[in-house]
Amino acid sequence: MLSCSSKVSTGAFANTRRPMQSRPRRVVTRAEDEAAQVDSKSLEGMRKFSEQYARRTGTYFCVDKSVTSVVIKGLAEHRDELGAPLCPCRHYDDKAAEAKQGFWNCPCVPMRERKECHCMLFLTEDNDFRGEDQSITLEEVIESTKGMSGVQQT
Repeated sequence: MLSCSSKVSTGAFANTRRPMQSRPRRVVTRAEDEAAQVDSKSLEGMRKFSEQYARRTGTYFCVDKSVTSVVIKGLAEHRDELGAPLCPCRHYDDKAAEAKQGFWNCPCVPMRERKECHCMLFLTEDNDFRGEDQSITLEEVIESTKGMSGVQQT
């Protein structure tokens, strides 16, 4: 009498098993890791810009401040890497070209023209995710993004 496992291994499903494939691991050198870090000066600059822009436009940060923190961190990273605060919530085939073109540099054209922020950084009064704050501390940004690549803990 054949056991269930021997039936499966010799039956219709015999060829469906695939050997475990491991993905090659990328080793990050200390120099690469340090180069990817956003220093607290850049983070502070984007934090201040975000607060001032929210107050000036009558918009608010997300009720979940970690959303605000992640976007500010991404903007600071792009400013360091590309020289412009390119929207971190979009995919680009060529980030440098997009940053140079300027359409998606924060505040992006949709935000400036229609107060539509794809990143949920600047939310209007009628947005269900709008919080009550137009300010966030550097400590909140660092704490919310702790463990994420690109954020230097100071």
